[in-house]
Amino acid sequence: MVFNWFRRKLGGSGEEPSPPAETPTEAPAAESTESTTESTASPGILNWAKRALQSIQARQQSQSATTIETPEETQETPTAEPVPVSISEESEKTAAVESAPVQPVVEAEPVGSSLVLDEGFLWSAEVLAAQGRRPEEVDIEEITWLQRLRQGLGKTRRGLVHQLRAIVGQGPLSRDAVEEIEMLLLQSDVGVKATDQIIAALQTKIRQETLPADQAIATLKEILRQILDRPFEAGYRRDFAPKKGVLNIWLIAGVNGVGKTTTIGKLAHIATRSGYRCLIAAADTFRAAATEQVKIWGQRSNVEVIANPAKNTDPAAVVFDAIGAAKARGTELLLVDTAGRLQNKANLMEELKKIRRIIDKNAGDAQIESLLVLDATLGQNGLRQAQVFAEAAQLTGVILTKLDSTAKGGVALAVVQELGLPIRFVGAGEGIQDLRPFNSFEFVEALLSSEVEGTA
Repeated sequence: MVFNWFRRKLGGSGEEPSPPAETPTEAPAAESTESTTESTASPGILNWAKRALQSIQARQQSQSATTIETPEETQETPTAEPVPVSISEESEKTAAVESAPVQPVVEAEPVGSSLVLDEGFLWSAEVLAAQGRRPEEVDIEEITWLQRLRQGLGKTRRGLVHQLRAIVGQGPLSRDAVEEIEMLLLQSDVGVKATDQIIAALQTKIRQETLPADQAIATLKEILRQILDRPFEAGYRRDFAPKKGVLNIWLIAGVNGVGKTTTIGKLAHIATRSGYRCLIAAADTFRAAATEQVKIWGQRSNVEVIANPAKNTDPAAVVFDAIGAAKARGTELLLVDTAGRLQNKANLMEELKKIRRIIDKNAGDAQIESLLVLDATLGQNGLRQAQVFAEAAQLTGVILTKLDSTAKGGVALAVVQELGLPIRFVGAGEGIQDLRPFNSFEFVEALLSSEVEGTA
């Protein structure tokens, strides 16, 4: 069974609930699991992780047995059908691809055979258990995603946590220690406003009680989670998923180079795997090869693409056609790729407004979201881009991409504090499965976990 990230619930599975476990049995650790790994985990977490590993392995064995029993149906991977488009001219397609190379699509490595009860697995298990998950419900995708997220935040963590622990380990937090923490946060791209808020909350806490090292880190985690979750107090809903049985339209905005089109392909992948009828509108008609790139992602996700290969065509016209196609096909999620040039901000913003008017007029009853894609490696520069888009696109959320080892993860706090928008998805790699719904608890734990790296 494919794990459904849109239906993932904390305190319960994203899939059908599993029956309560029988008396816990010890799962045999993988051969490569070292005794030192087990000794660092608490007995409760170690037992929870072993039960989760045992459950995952049992499901894998069951799936393997099913595959062997029905070789004719599963022996070959079906090839995706050609993606239909509204207009197709092979010569223009070839010319576009040759003139502007498309970013390669990197498939995620297969998981399962190399799954071991190592330090990374134990850390992921601890994070999931802390959110109320039962070990019998945990899916392998959750374990591997948490490890990738933790690895992606490695640069920030190594530059932040080690120094934080050195500061708070000197004793109760003093004024000088708080100033050092403030500098560390600013260096991690947390931003001035978010840093001021964090420091103010820390100072309030230390006036009330003495904070030893571990408690100071725990307090900092709580403060960061509160900042990341504040948009929900302003009325944004926590559960973010397309509504089944109706048309949902997600406008995806952002400047060129932030991973916007790639993100659309990954969202389409999540949607189709989660049982949604999906369609993509290739409305970024001004960037060379943008249409061809989104077609490639459409093929990867087996999602139809509505496009016009002619150069510099009207993006709003493509959206108009896509809305008509979505209604005719009973589409539940229409992903709209928009232009991202900033050479002429006024014209770009007018195009976004025009697209929004087309949507409001022709799909007024649709569930509409407007998501801004931001490159985490840009730091504060990304925030300035966001402010340009905020008014014209009527933004309802942010997708943070390229959160790999070169990014400073603190920018997530700056985004929420400056824009007042929730982060809806986060990307930590180039693979098609490396984009997942954002979870503040998991993000903060990955950001401020121990310095030891887990296997990703």
